[in-house]
Amino acid sequence: MHIILKKLIIFWLTSLALISCLPIQAAAGTVVDQLERRVVVPDDPQRVISLAPSITEIVYALEQGNRLKGATRHSDYPREATKLPRIGSYVRLDIERVVALNPDLCIATKDGNPKAIIDRLESLKIPVYVVNPHNLDTILETILEIGTILNAGDRANTLTTRMRTRIQRVKSRVAQVNYRPRVFFQIGISPIVSAGTDTFIHELIELAGGINLAKGRLAYPRFSREQVLALEPEVFIITSMARQAVFEQVKAEWRRWPNIPAVRNERIFLVDSDLFDRPSPRLVSGLELLTRLIHPELQEQSQ
Repeated sequence: MHIILKKLIIFWLTSLALISCLPIQAAAGTVVDQLERRVVVPDDPQRVISLAPSITEIVYALEQGNRLKGATRHSDYPREATKLPRIGSYVRLDIERVVALNPDLCIATKDGNPKAIIDRLESLKIPVYVVNPHNLDTILETILEIGTILNAGDRANTLTTRMRTRIQRVKSRVAQVNYRPRVFFQIGISPIVSAGTDTFIHELIELAGGINLAKGRLAYPRFSREQVLALEPEVFIITSMARQAVFEQVKAEWRRWPNIPAVRNERIFLVDSDLFDRPSPRLVSGLELLTRLIHPELQEQSQ
């Protein structure tokens, strides 16, 4: 009897030791993402993978970069993000690489991440929370939601409050203007591509006190050189992306047409595309920059 009791005690102690060595799994809860999908996520996710550069920026802006264990190829802001393991581009994700990083949560975006990839990740029991920001208001909502998921609600509230204050400051200044210049925003070289109504760029141009010459039902309409000349833009914006030298050449080519008011008045500018096409907190910086370029007189008045 004593021998049996002794064996039971040894078995019990051994079991406790083994249990103590197992990783502690955070409790899970069900949330509804921006596609109205019910997603079961950990209460305190520790191994998060960002499936888009904009999401990476949001997580870092929430001061939760320590949770990120992987990101897409062009996640380059802030600088620390460049050190994260890569999982492919946001349109061509490497599922094997994602799985190898053992995430307890992936954060995806409807605009870019293929649905088939998201479905595949979820079939592998990896929770995927999908966001769908399409304007400044929904970007603010996205920041708040990601903040809640990452237990950074206070930081998210502070960040979005500051963003709203900056946006309102721009609106107040622009309300003083009596004239809205015609703006052409070039984001493609050959063919020439601009940004239509259903884009972040259009919203920023309008808020900054300009008229978007490419507005219309097409998100990214194409133009011939003759069409751009006929539009007579008064402010010409060219996004530089990573090919600075190429876009400097584009700028120089447009300068050959002095009949364009923007060229004649030296109002043709190169800007960083990441400030205008990533749904992240930096869009507000893009708005402020556009306001300075479109209405420099407002900047002078505030000094």
